[in-house]
Amino acid sequence: MEVNGDGAGNSTRPRKVIDEENSAVEIPETAHQISSDSWFQVGFVLTTGINSAYVLGYSGTIMVPLGWIPGVVGLIIATAISLYANSLIAELHEFGGRRHIRYRDLAGFIYGRKAYSLTWGLQYVNLFMINTGYIILAGSALKAVYALFSDDHVMKLPYFIAISGFVCALFAMSIPHLSALRLWLGVSTVFSLIYIIVAFVLSVKDGIEAPARDYSIPGTTRSKIFTTIGASANLVFAFNTGMLPEIQATIKQPVVSNMMKSLYFQFSAGVLPMYAVTFIGYWAYGSSTSSYLLSSVNGPVWVKALANISAFLQTVIALHIFASPMYEYLDTKYGIIGSPFSIRNLSFRVGVRGGYLTINTLVAALLPFLGDFMSLTGAISTFPLTFILANHMYLKAKKNKLTSLQKLWHWFNVYFFGLMSIAAAVSALRLIAVDSKTYHVFADL
Repeated sequence: MEVNGDGAGNSTRPRKVIDEENSAVEIPETAHQISSDSWFQVGFVLTTGINSAYVLGYSGTIMVPLGWIPGVVGLIIATAISLYANSLIAELHEFGGRRHIRYRDLAGFIYGRKAYSLTWGLQYVNLFMINTGYIILAGSALKAVYALFSDDHVMKLPYFIAISGFVCALFAMSIPHLSALRLWLGVSTVFSLIYIIVAFVLSVKDGIEAPARDYSIPGTTRSKIFTTIGASANLVFAFNTGMLPEIQATIKQPVVSNMMKSLYFQFSAGVLPMYAVTFIGYWAYGSSTSSYLLSSVNGPVWVKALANISAFLQTVIALHIFASPMYEYLDTKYGIIGSPFSIRNLSFRVGVRGGYLTINTLVAALLPFLGDFMSLTGAISTFPLTFILANHMYLKAKKNKLTSLQKLWHWFNVYFFGLMSIAAAVSALRLIAVDSKTYHVFADL
């Protein structure tokens, strides 16, 4: 897709770029700002995703089901293959003499109309579920603050989820597009460091003072198999956004080399804090580690309150990143251009983004099973988008330039991750079925 070189993106006239069986895919220019951000800023966007408050759950959702050796090895392997898969997608950003600023645009250009629609559907499910999980996280953090100062149990988790959804909507209305986050990315980094450092330090303190811990994988043999498969979906979920072309669209030229710098920054600076808090949390509490680490640690009330408030606020910012493709689609479709704070544009964001996040919030309150969301999201959308589709698109786009061994490698990835996706989806659905027997809708977890 061709876009305005100045990054204004102020035309909404669709361009037909694909014709398959006489049915064209119409790809509009974006109403959002593109080609304006440094690789360093984009690197912080990617790092914000890795070190979001989701990181506080990996001790319980990855390490507990896998144990020490598979957990550590799995995280390292997931880091490497995620960097590799993201690099493949980044290299295709300007494939065919066009710049593909949306994941579905790239898939449509390579495969045609059906793949365009299927990719958009997968991506929508992926981002919707991630955003729903963020609202659950934010509500859990608020509830943790409340529990530190009150034991009357009057306020339940669904109430805090509703508050979180409202705050996220207010933030979405004030930030018109992804590039406008700028200063907020620095604020997000500070918040991330606060809850990661607090969780790390308090976990070390508890681990030193605690008696011997149990690191055995809980459950029956059958349940261990399912939880292990589900944890593999959590592994890939931890490192991948499912919206790399949309993030790459914001970066300045040259877009491919700059995006590679951003990816290397993400995986060099971003993974170390995540590794630290994940491994220390599991070391300190073993198989009893909570799926929200700050609920396991012991320490001064004000310190835990600060960490939970930081987790809540960082989640509000991180959610905006993963909701931005939907915002871009709606703003482009309805021609929301010009001043972002004009009456028309502001009213549109209040109604449309507010409505979208209201649906997210309702689903979050109905089914607040955070670990289940992570597993199912990784299975049905992150696996296909990040690994299956990335390898197959690269194979199809570069087939004349690849050796037989390289082709075999990419086909192996396609089939392997395809099987993993199916197995992980079955495991996640089983987990949801089990939890639905334990918890009711609007549960106060």
